[in-house]
Amino acid sequence: MSFYTDSRPGIFPGQTNNVMNGLCERICIQATKVFDACMSQVQLEDYSLTLTNFNPAGPTTPLTFVSGNSVGSTATVSNLTITRFDDRPNFARVQANINIPVTVTYTDQNNVPGTAEGTITMTQDVILYVPQPALTPIDVVAFGSAVIASGVYNTTTGGFTISGCVTTILKVVAVVDVLVPSYGYCPIPPCTPFTGNDVCPGVFDLPLYPTAVSPQSTNAR
Repeated sequence: MSFYTDSRPGIFPGQTNNVMNGLCERICIQATKVFDACMSQVQLEDYSLTLTNFNPAGPTTPLTFVSGNSVGSTATVSNLTITRFDDRPNFARVQANINIPVTVTYTDQNNVPGTAEGTITMTQDVILYVPQPALTPIDVVAFGSAVIASGVYNTTTGGFTISGCVTTILKVVAVVDVLVPSYGYCPIPPCTPFTGNDVCPGVFDLPLYPTAVSPQSTNAR
């Protein structure tokens, strides 16, 4: 069983036609509020990717590119500069580097497969909504995704000259306390394990206690 297979309506996350049904309290939750965000998608051409952390170590060069992609959605922001506009309150010019870690798969000259790590750095210069300073600090965070389509070994740098597709998202966020309507705590249904040899359902479906039959109903027969 899960949130989406439980037969009891109205007590699990999902669509509803009556949002007021079941509301029982107002609660304060801590959440990351996104004040503004923007996405950029770029096709890289002839980008020089430096490689480190070769596995296995010391491959025999030159290397032949096999594939490459980002590691999850982890990205870091560096060289951040926020310049506010005097004539546009709460808007600012946001300049930053978004650093996307990637893993590259290759074969070396002896046809031994291996992997190495690198970082694709994208420069952003955009206009975003940035609230005025408060006790709760504002932060600028990033999401990054990269797919490397091709790569040519660079004998000078020991890395690859690559082409690929990169998506970045820059967000202005803050960790805040938000007051929201609540349906109370979310009940967690029991898991439905997958097994190819179901020997226990008949046993587990039995009632916990025996059902008593009243003497009156017995005499009536």
